[in-house]
Amino acid sequence: MNSHQRRSALTAEPLDLSAAVLDISVVIPCLNEAETLGTCIAKAKSAIEKLGLKGEVLVADNGSKDGSVEIAEQMGARVVHVTSRGYGSALRGGIAAAHGEFVLMGDADDSYDFTGIAPFVEKLREGFDLVMGNRFKGGVAPGAMPFLHKYLGNPVLTGIGRLFFGSACGDFHCGLRAFRKDAIRALGLRTTGMEFASEMVVKAQLFRLRVAEVPTTLSVDGRSTPPHLRTWRDGWRHLRFLLLYSPRWLFLYPGIALFVLGIGVSAWLLPGPRTLGHLKLDFHTLLFGAMAVLIGFQSITFATFSKIFAVTEGLAPEDRRLNRLFPYITLETGLVVGALLAVAGISFWIFGLSYWRSQHFGLLDPEKTLRIVIPGFVSLTLGIQTILSSFFLSILGMARE
Repeated sequence: MNSHQRRSALTAEPLDLSAAVLDISVVIPCLNEAETLGTCIAKAKSAIEKLGLKGEVLVADNGSKDGSVEIAEQMGARVVHVTSRGYGSALRGGIAAAHGEFVLMGDADDSYDFTGIAPFVEKLREGFDLVMGNRFKGGVAPGAMPFLHKYLGNPVLTGIGRLFFGSACGDFHCGLRAFRKDAIRALGLRTTGMEFASEMVVKAQLFRLRVAEVPTTLSVDGRSTPPHLRTWRDGWRHLRFLLLYSPRWLFLYPGIALFVLGIGVSAWLLPGPRTLGHLKLDFHTLLFGAMAVLIGFQSITFATFSKIFAVTEGLAPEDRRLNRLFPYITLETGLVVGALLAVAGISFWIFGLSYWRSQHFGLLDPEKTLRIVIPGFVSLTLGIQTILSSFFLSILGMARE
């Protein structure tokens, strides 16, 4: 699918490149918002006029059937029909069609105050690329945010985002935010659902955009119909996005922890049984140590694959630390290391066969035998994994070049 086809899938109204560039476009995603859409448009137009800006109000309609489109047109807003369903899809279509140098996005349920956009514009004029609203600093009206969202969902997901990506943003999911259109479009945002809010913040941090935060208020939803947000479904989608976008926390750190733990346990138990308090640990625990080594190694390789793929596809910026390792992480190096590990594993097994022969191929003592077989199994498996991973990394490297 080429870029023209992708844009057509988002919106039936292509961007008019001949249109004069405006100061600001207020983009409002809409799906059956007839009760409150008119109020939001009126507030946005009033704010634009009060600030003396050359602007527009753009409604990104996602298939409304309640008269929302007619209301928007009657009030002088420009309507873009976005055929791909979802909050993220609607906003992507609206942003693509916006004529403003700056874009301010906000929900159509009258929970955000479109008359208070001045601080957002001021920060953009100072040179910031993304200006986030923070509802917890500006104030949440009683009943405006469900208990789970206020005390669990938003704080936990925002905390995870801050930990994973080093963001200073205190409200990842605030629906009122403003940005330089060119800067955000260059990020190549892709998600289609509510997780679009997290993707914008995460990518802005990864690609080192200048991000600011201003207090904003959250009022009670003005609609009589249930909100589009689904607590558990959309919460999971946000968490899933944060995990998938951070191979370090999803794969690398757990993998390193398991690998080191497995190596430590295995080295401790290889000479013989150990006593830990009232516990006697033997080859049974050694098996779990071996398992931790193998799973940890696999997780570390997954982290490497994910990072290279993300950089290749433009999902994440170049990593200078990884680039410094590339001259040493070659196919040939991997093949040599893998072959040495495989030879070590086979050597353990040959030694095991020799021991079996010394017992006239009869019954063996599991305590002695498994201390020979398990290291051989782990070494041979790691060797084969290293060889296969080296070939796959070379394939990714070719795509990267």
